[in-house]
Amino acid sequence: MIKADILIIGAGPVGLFAVFEAGLLKMKCHLIDVLPKAGGQCIELYPKKPIYDIPAHPEILAGDLIEKLIEQSSQFKPGFTLGEKAEKLEKNKDGTFTVTTDKGTKHNAPVVAIAGGLGGFQPRKPNFDGIENFENKGILYFIKDPKIFNNKNIVISGGGDSALDWVIELSKSAKNITLVHRRNEFRGAKDSVDKVQQLKDLKKINLITPAEVFKLDGDDQLENVYVKKVDEEIKIKADYFIPLFGLTPRLGSITDWGLEIEKNSIKVNNALDYQTNINGIFAIGDINTYPGKLNLILCGFHEAALMCQAAFKIINPEKKFILKYTTVSGVEGFDGSLKKAEGSVVKSID
Repeated sequence: MIKADILIIGAGPVGLFAVFEAGLLKMKCHLIDVLPKAGGQCIELYPKKPIYDIPAHPEILAGDLIEKLIEQSSQFKPGFTLGEKAEKLEKNKDGTFTVTTDKGTKHNAPVVAIAGGLGGFQPRKPNFDGIENFENKGILYFIKDPKIFNNKNIVISGGGDSALDWVIELSKSAKNITLVHRRNEFRGAKDSVDKVQQLKDLKKINLITPAEVFKLDGDDQLENVYVKKVDEEIKIKADYFIPLFGLTPRLGSITDWGLEIEKNSIKVNNALDYQTNINGIFAIGDINTYPGKLNLILCGFHEAALMCQAAFKIINPEKKFILKYTTVSGVEGFDGSLKKAEGSVVKSID
């Protein structure tokens, strides 16, 4: 039986940052993730995708962000159960929880924090015949290594942030890049829409709207993508077709845990601490929902910090919580190492 103060389900960016926040309060964390390594979607889906809204980082690759978060949390020596899915949750007579994975590994903790991002996920695929014939032969649903697109002909479909961001990024190295979207309007950030329009005006990309990809052809590998625009059919030479229509999230076994679910997300009390309808179980990051929810990594970081403060009170009901600013108190790791700043300011919270 693996024991911890906080059992974190999901080892993505929010789960990793929760380890750091918990460590500041001397709470030990253990993380469970179905993926074989920590990092969540940032590592599995888009490690080389630039992220622009992390404070103090005008631009940082998703993979680099995970590397920094792992470095930041490592001083608190978290445990990991990777490549296993959290399958079953039981509440024990002593008030703690036991979580068992699909491989039978048991974990016990007084607090559970679900930080599973979108949960299990699979890409939304275009709906036309023959697409499966080119999967792994020119069709990609995720981009892990942008270097493979250097000097290649690429067609991207989609109108959200992922499609826009990758068009902007790959336009720097691709031979030809075409963005196809079924509407004239885009769902992505206005700044990204403006950049794509500028690239089109500079003739660095091709933009076809309103239109849809309806057919592919090639021998052993993708060779051409066919686009229908109103009554016109356009044939585009392509080495890669990348449909970016988002992900279909699935909570999986979590739906059997007695949690209140709304539209495939876990409802939490954001007025206090992001606790679910079950005392001692929290949900942080993209997997939760509440009025005004924003699915941003930085919002998940905020939720993780407040969750850890609430978890401290559950685990240490007799202790008075003292908030110490790291700028003046330093950070003491579980190995006794201390990154110390001069001065001392503390704030007491009853």
